[in-house]
Amino acid sequence: MAIGIVILAAGKGTRMKSNTPKVLHTISGKPMLFHSIDVAKSISDDITIILNHQAELIKERVIEVYEGIKFHIQDVANFPGTGGALRGIELADKKTLILNGDMPLLTKEALDMLLNTDADIAMSVIELEDPSGYGRVQIENDKVQKIIEEKDCTPHELNIKSVNAGIYAIKSKILNNSIPKLNNNNAQKEYYLTDIIEMGVQNGLNIVAVHGKEETFKGVNSKIDLADAEVIHQRRIKKAFMAQGVTMRLPESIYIESSVELEGECIIENGVTLLGKTKIINSHIKTNSIIEDAIISESSIGPMARIRPQSDIKRSHIGNFVEVKKSTLTGVKAGHLSYLGDSQIDEGSNIGAGVITCNYDGKAKHQTIIGKNVFVGSDSQLIAPVKIEDDVLIAAGSTITKNVKKGSLAMTRVPQKIIADFFYKFFGSKK
Repeated sequence: MAIGIVILAAGKGTRMKSNTPKVLHTISGKPMLFHSIDVAKSISDDITIILNHQAELIKERVIEVYEGIKFHIQDVANFPGTGGALRGIELADKKTLILNGDMPLLTKEALDMLLNTDADIAMSVIELEDPSGYGRVQIENDKVQKIIEEKDCTPHELNIKSVNAGIYAIKSKILNNSIPKLNNNNAQKEYYLTDIIEMGVQNGLNIVAVHGKEETFKGVNSKIDLADAEVIHQRRIKKAFMAQGVTMRLPESIYIESSVELEGECIIENGVTLLGKTKIINSHIKTNSIIEDAIISESSIGPMARIRPQSDIKRSHIGNFVEVKKSTLTGVKAGHLSYLGDSQIDEGSNIGAGVITCNYDGKAKHQTIIGKNVFVGSDSQLIAPVKIEDDVLIAAGSTITKNVKKGSLAMTRVPQKIIADFFYKFFGSKK
C-alpha cells in the first residue's frame, strides 16, 4: 500500500524555555525530529515535515542529513492547530500516517500496528492513571466515538483514562475531504485534527483505537520530559548492545549516543561516555573514559581516558588521564598522564608519563610521527613538526625539537649540579 507520512513540527515549544526549536533538542545525540524521520523512513520515502516556528533553521538541519524530504509551512496566523497544519497539503497516497516531531521513542512495530488495520481511521491510544494534559478518547463498544481536548472536557470526561497519543493512520481521501471542513469553534480557537474523528463517527466510518505502551508514544514538552525520554532511549540502546554480546558494568551509568557502533566482545565499564560516530571493536573501555568520533579496535582504554575525534587506535593500551586527539596509534602503550595530539605512533612504542606532543604553534597544528619500538621517557615534550624514526630512545625530561634518526638516543638536559650541605647553609643549622 502507498503510504505518505506527515510529521508535525510547527509548534513553538514554549515549555522548553529555550531559544533552540523544540524538535532540535537532542535525545542520545540526535535531534528529536531526526528520530521521527528515521522511523518514518523505515516505512516510506514519501515524508513531509510541517514547519512554522524557526522553519528555516529546522529545514537547514534536516537537509544536512536527509535527502528527499518535503516541507510545508503552516499558516499559523490564519489556521493554527494540528488540523490547520495539514491545510493546503494534497495527500496523494492511499493512506497517510501522521506523526509528531517531538515523539523520539516511536518504533516501527508500534506504527505497523496502526497501518495494518482495515479501518478508515486508526488512532493510537494509551491508558493512563493520571491522564492530565492529554485529550481524552471516548470509546463505546470498542468503537472510538470522539476525542475531547482536555480544555474542552466536562468533569465526567476528565475522568476518562483512555487518552489520545497523537498518532494516526487515515485514508488519504478522508483527510482530503475533512481538512477543509474543520472549524475553530473551541476554547483554544484552533483547528483540531482530532475533530476528524467526530466527523468520521457522524459519517459512519470505521474508527479503530490501537492501544500502545505509554513510553512508546511519550511526547516531549519540557526539559523534564526530555530527560525522561533520554533515559528510556538510552536503556533501549544498551539493551540492544548487551543482547548482541557486549558486557556492560552498571549500564545505567553509561551514556551511548545512537550513532555509536559496538562490534564483537566489548566490555564497557561504569561511567563511560561514547559519542558521535565512535566505533568500538573487541575492546575494553574502562571506568569514566570518554570517546568521541573515534575508532577503537582490540585495545584497552582508561580508566579516565579521553579519546577525541579523528583518532584511530589499534591493539594499544591507553591508560588513565591520557588524552588522544586526531591520532593513529597502532600497538602503542601510553600508560598515564599524556597528551597525544596530531600524532602517528607505530608498533611497540611506549609513551611515558607526562609526555606531550606540542602540536600547536599558535597559528597552525603540526604532526608528530613516531616509528616502531620507540621509548619516550617521562615528562618529555615533542615539538611538532617532528619525526622520530624506529628504535629510538628519548631520555626522560627531554624537549625534542629536531628529527631523530633510527637507533639513536635523544637527550636534552641541563647537567645535574650538587652543592654539598646547601640545605644546612640555607636554613642555618645542621641536625
